[in-house]
Amino acid sequence: MADIKDEFIEIYEKHITREGSKELLKWLLQSDFFTAPASTRFHSSYEGGLCEHSVKVYKRYLNMIKSEYGENYEQVISNESIAIIALLHDVCKVNCYKVDYRNVKDETGTWVKQPYYTFDEDLPYGHGEKSVYIINGFLRLTREEAIAINWHMGGFDMRAKSGSSTYANAYYKFPIACLFHAADTLTTYLDESQN
Repeated sequence: MADIKDEFIEIYEKHITREGSKELLKWLLQSDFFTAPASTRFHSSYEGGLCEHSVKVYKRYLNMIKSEYGENYEQVISNESIAIIALLHDVCKVNCYKVDYRNVKDETGTWVKQPYYTFDEDLPYGHGEKSVYIINGFLRLTREEAIAINWHMGGFDMRAKSGSSTYANAYYKFPIACLFHAADTLTTYLDESQN
C-alpha cells in the first residue's frame, strides 16, 4: 500500500502544480484517501483500493490520450490536466467508507464476525459533481477538467439513469471527457476485480 501511495504522490507533485495543489494534497494526506477502498463490493473493495484505482486510471488515461492524439498530445491536453482528472476524479469518496461487521459461518460452521465496508457520506452532493466541488475548494479546474470529472460515470451516473443525456452532449463537446470515461470504465472492468 505504501508503494502505491508513493507513486500517487510522485505523479501528483510532478504534474499538478497550480495554485492550491499543495493544500489539496495536504487534505488528501489527512483524509482516508490512501486507505479507503474504491467501492464497497464492486471494484478494488479493499484497503488502499481508492488510491490504487486512481493511479491505474491515470496510467490508462495517459496511454489512451497518447494513442488518440499522438506525440503532440499536449497540444490537446496538458500533463497537469491528465493528472488532475485521473488522480482526483473520485475524491468524492473520501471519508465515506466505514468498516462494519456481520456474522458469517466459517469453513468449520462456526459463526465469526467478518468485516465489510459500508458507505456513509456527510456531504450527499452526487458523485462526479461532488468531486468537482471538493477540488474547486482548493484549486481552480478548467472547464474541460470539470466536465471530464463531473461526467466520468457516463451512463452509469444516476443523472443519466433518470433520463438525462447531458453526458452525451458533454462527450461531443469535450472529447477528453469521453476518453476519460472510457479509461475509468476499462480500468474498473479490465484492470481490477470484483471482490
